[in-house]
Amino acid sequence: MKKWMFIICSVFLLTACSAGEDTADEKKESLKKVSVVLDWTPNTNHTGLYVAKEKGYFKDQGLDVEIILPGEAGADQLVASGKAQFGVGYQESVTQARVQDVPLVSIAAVIQHNTSGFASPKSKGITEPKDFEGKSYGGWGSPVEKAVMDSIMKQENADVEKVNFINMGDTDFFTAVKRDVDFAWIYYGWTGIEAELRGEDLNMMYVKDYSDKLDYYTPVLTTNEKMIESDPDTVKAFLAATSKGYEYSIDNPKEAGDILLKAAPDLDKELVMKSQEWLAPKYKDDAERWGEQKLEVWENYASWMYDNDLLDKKLESKKAFTNQLLPK
Repeated sequence: MKKWMFIICSVFLLTACSAGEDTADEKKESLKKVSVVLDWTPNTNHTGLYVAKEKGYFKDQGLDVEIILPGEAGADQLVASGKAQFGVGYQESVTQARVQDVPLVSIAAVIQHNTSGFASPKSKGITEPKDFEGKSYGGWGSPVEKAVMDSIMKQENADVEKVNFINMGDTDFFTAVKRDVDFAWIYYGWTGIEAELRGEDLNMMYVKDYSDKLDYYTPVLTTNEKMIESDPDTVKAFLAATSKGYEYSIDNPKEAGDILLKAAPDLDKELVMKSQEWLAPKYKDDAERWGEQKLEVWENYASWMYDNDLLDKKLESKKAFTNQLLPK
């Protein structure tokens, strides 16, 4: 009798476990698989995405989200072609894509104000744009770099043609300025914070301080027009979870930093933590909600790009971005 009771109980337990596993598998299979492509290696611009994945916010919205590194094909190309549903991009690249009839759309601003600018070690003595003359600038070869530099140098009657432009390639800022470069364009929230940790004093000139038109959104989250038209519910679900991830990062920078480090353990812990603390209040800043974008910002930067011969035609700004898919 005991033997039969043991067999019956064993069968019951195995059946229950199997049912539990089936339910878990069914639930996982019921999640919609989508991907989001980063613009660069993981950093604190991306923390909200990793938080949303780790904390289960994506799953709560019915999504199984894969976070992908860009590789040779950049995020814009993958998203525009539909090979990825979402990406991390920049207002600059979305603007250029739109005027070339590439159907990219910005669906959220990751950070409200431009935290980038020209940086140099204090020992170089570059304290204002006119000091760029006779110096070597390390960049990535984009026409935008020279145009921005020209526009702010003109305010001090300085000549951009007197700047020596060097393509840095993959060389990091700290190596470059010790070798053959005097200044470069950086995001303070990462490279500037790293300089602080290294004890290396920088002179920093934020581009937004020289023109309101240069206070553009960088980075942004993108999708393509077809995705918005054919599956708006998935876009809304993605943004609902992502928004929650960034809100958590705003309120809990240390815990958010730990989550980013768990996903990308090769990152420097001290840099991540200090960068996360610096960036947390800047995600939302003066906006009513995280991700909000203003038409004025898109119009201002597009007009600046057009006036500086960086666009072949004017941008239809209202079609380049949307706030309609953000959570209320």
